[in-house]
Amino acid sequence: MRLKDDYVAARCCRPASGDSIVGYYSHDNIIKVHKSDCPNLGKAEKERLIPLIWADIIAPEEAVPEADYELLDDADFRILQHHFRLGCDYSIAVAVALRLDESIVFERHRRLRTMGLLERVEPRIIRYRKNIVPGKWIKHRNHTYYELTDKGKLYLRYYEAL
Repeated sequence: MRLKDDYVAARCCRPASGDSIVGYYSHDNIIKVHKSDCPNLGKAEKERLIPLIWADIIAPEEAVPEADYELLDDADFRILQHHFRLGCDYSIAVAVALRLDESIVFERHRRLRTMGLLERVEPRIIRYRKNIVPGKWIKHRNHTYYELTDKGKLYLRYYEAL
């Protein structure tokens, strides 16, 4: 079990899941988690004590990509990074921006969509990207636009953390 970033288990009483707990807001801005019956709390400044429950302080488990993650290469991650930075875009624009062959980007977009890493954007009006045509809006016309899914963001975070 891993605690959220601002919490640390006290060494004196070693609280474990299921124990009744209380937090002590220490001078180093960390909340030290103690068993409610820890003898050291008798010496603590009462205004620094914080009621706690385990559900509020346990860090969520890190999500890990599925087996299909291994099928991706650097070009796939460059495309995912492009969509993360710039939002929805279409294959030709991505090919130009990343200096990749258009046919490769068309094929990669289809595959990344099939894997659930990108999704097609429903026809709508979208804003031109910053520094291209300021304040201008365009209609979703003859291009298929794609944007990153939550699964795509997870795979990208995992890739960038390596």
